[in-house]
Order: sequence, then structure tokens, then C-alpha cells
Amino acid sequence: MMKERLVVFSGAGVSAESGLRTFRDSDGLWESYRIEDVATPEAWAKDPQHVLRFYDQRRTQVLQAKPNAAHRAIAALEEFFEVDVITQNIDDLHERAGSTRVLHLHGEISLARSSMDPTLIVPVNGPSLRFGQQCPLGSQLRPHIVWFGEEVPMLSTAADIMAQAHRCIVVGTSLQVYPAAGLIHALPPDCPITLIDPAPKALSSARITPIALKATEGMELLLQEWGMVSGNRSPTAG
Repeated sequence: MMKERLVVFSGAGVSAESGLRTFRDSDGLWESYRIEDVATPEAWAKDPQHVLRFYDQRRTQVLQAKPNAAHRAIAALEEFFEVDVITQNIDDLHERAGSTRVLHLHGEISLARSSMDPTLIVPVNGPSLRFGQQCPLGSQLRPHIVWFGEEVPMLSTAADIMAQAHRCIVVGTSLQVYPAAGLIHALPPDCPITLIDPAPKALSSARITPIALKATEGMELLLQEWGMVSGNRSPTAG
């Protein structure tokens, strides 16, 4: 019997419980930095060393962080479903928790790419990407991050994955960041959506089931409701 296809669409709220600061909270990263200074192509052109230092700090935080219960619960779903994780997060905590198919919409902090050829991508060894480190083409390596004002190259691939879903879990995102938030419109019209967010916005769709909890608590509750608390039980229907 083929497994149902489940898409998990995750956002910053999942990683926040591992101690990674989000951009939009009151104590978030943007309180200390201006977007224009660290997360735009113009910032890179003006002061690449400042941009590199900002992402070195983030990379160090990610290397020190550990997957939390929400990451582990999402990985555990692979026992019952064919799972695709589409994440807005640039950390690798989903992978470290055991998820095997993860698409990063906004890039990955552990990777760097050529500032000449965006398809030339290499790993960052350690916490620092130094000014002067060059790609094989001879151009400065930049963080493999989608900055404000840049296209999201994986968006169409993510939409294709969404279109094949039988179920969808939206967790750790308020669905306020576009164009990523628009991906739920690519889901089949009969695909049920579980939205896990401490303050879920009013959404006009009968197929959306809100769970007003943070990611770790919400995922635990959902696994209980789906009958997945023990490893040898199949999910309940519905």
C-alpha cells in the first residue's frame, strides 16, 4: 500500500525553539541590523565584509543549536507518510533531526555560492566565510541565501511538490512572508491543512484546522491526534 504524500511547510517558529532568533519578533535580528545593510544585493555590493560578518554570526548560532522536539516529530512522520519538508529556514536542523527530503526556499547558511554564477554552490567549512575566499571561477563567495529583492529560485519546484500533497502541515510560520506564503494555494483543493501557530490568523477555509500552540507542543498534539504516539501504529483517517 502506497503511503500518502505529506508536505510540511515550516518557518522560523520551528527553529526559534532551538534558540535561533527570528527576524520578526521583538527581540529579533532586525532589532540589531537594518535589512538594507545585511540582506540585499545592494548591501553586498556596498560592504561585503559587513554582510559576511552578519552571516558568520548566524552560522555560528546554527552550528551551536540542536534540533528540538518539533524537528524530531516532523522527521518521525516519515514512518507513516511520504514526507517532503519545504522550509523557509536557512538552518539544517530538519536534516539533523532525520528528515530526508528538505527543500530550502531561502537558501542554506551552511553553503556558499559564486557571486558570478549562482548555480556554483560549495559547502562552508566551519563558521566563517572569509572575505577573499573565491569560487573556482575566481569571484568572491557569498552566502547561499536568497536576499530581499532577489528571486526565489526554488519556488516553482516547491509549488510542484505542494500540488502532489494529500495532507499539509504548516508549522512555525504565520503565512505573512511572500512569495513563500502563497505556496499553500498550489495545494490540491481537497488537501486538508493543519496550521500550527501560537496565534493563527483567521483564514477563510474550511479545510484549515488551526492548532494554537507553538511548534513543539503543536506537533506533539497532532501526532497524538493522528495516532502516532507509539512507533507501531498507523495514523488515523481524517
